[in-house]
Amino acid sequence: MKMDNNTTFPVQKQYIDFSNALGYETILVDALWDTQIGKDKIAELAGYGHTKNVGLYLWYNSNGYWNDAPQGPRGMMDNAAIRRKEMAWMKSIGVKGIKVDFFGGDKQVTMKLYEDILTDANDFGLMVIFHGCTLPRGWERMHPNYAASEAVLASENLHFGQASCDNEAKNAATHTFIRNTVGSMDFGGSALNKFYNSDNISNKGSKRITSDVFALATAVLFQSGVQHFALAPNNLTDAPDWAINFMKEVPTTWDEIRFLEGYPGKYAVFARRKENKWYIAGINAQKETIKLKLKLPMIASGTALKYYSDDEKLNGKEETIKLKNNKEVEIKIPNNGGVLLLN
Repeated sequence: MKMDNNTTFPVQKQYIDFSNALGYETILVDALWDTQIGKDKIAELAGYGHTKNVGLYLWYNSNGYWNDAPQGPRGMMDNAAIRRKEMAWMKSIGVKGIKVDFFGGDKQVTMKLYEDILTDANDFGLMVIFHGCTLPRGWERMHPNYAASEAVLASENLHFGQASCDNEAKNAATHTFIRNTVGSMDFGGSALNKFYNSDNISNKGSKRITSDVFALATAVLFQSGVQHFALAPNNLTDAPDWAINFMKEVPTTWDEIRFLEGYPGKYAVFARRKENKWYIAGINAQKETIKLKLKLPMIASGTALKYYSDDEKLNGKEETIKLKNNKEVEIKIPNNGGVLLLN
């Protein structure tokens, strides 16, 4: 769960309560917490999260000579002695992980910093996500505490400008084929607010033009060892029950993936399996509604499937259908819409 980095301390607790209600294990406290909240309050927040079974990820600036970004905490991740002292403090209060941002280039000194951060964090039992960074290069195999890298124009850009919202479906149908095939992708998607602000009000921030079913589908299409969903406490009352229930249950790690249909930048339909359960997810960036006949040989004929779909106005619904004897199912996905099938 990612929280608004401009919220006050009481609101941070609301996000912990919200995460607990969804059954989520962690939240991210974003940039500037060092000045807006402070270490004492972070320790208190970590303790409160422990009572709710919700751990903290803390944001840090990578710094170094390449980086004059003003957001803090600064000057801690590029110095081994300071970094390890900071990580010891995090371990002492029960922080689960860190998100380190603003790396510059692929020079040897920068690549070494990635590995040094991972190595030290592992000594203190901290998971690591990199943001504003290069593509991951086998770190999943080298470091047991590596979770994900951004290395993509991620969901924060939907908040920064309407153009990113207008191109969300096209970009999502591209990331699935190109960026996410390289490695774990920390996109931070699956927003259920109609407007990209923590209050979900129309006169503040950009407007989401994709559907709720689209948002659910990206939770399956996008793979990250730790998924940071861009949800907010108001979603418990203003989002459809079927959408919230799905977001409570969707896995974040998978046992198998299969490509079913698609073309980069146009549409994508993939299937992912967690144990014995299959999740078939599709999105459409094309202007016209697409109609597909999907073969699902991995699911038994006659199986009842939970089916999430959009109408032409992107109104979503949940229903139950049965897989035909020939293991084929017909689906429709409108522009900026999505589809989900679960056995």
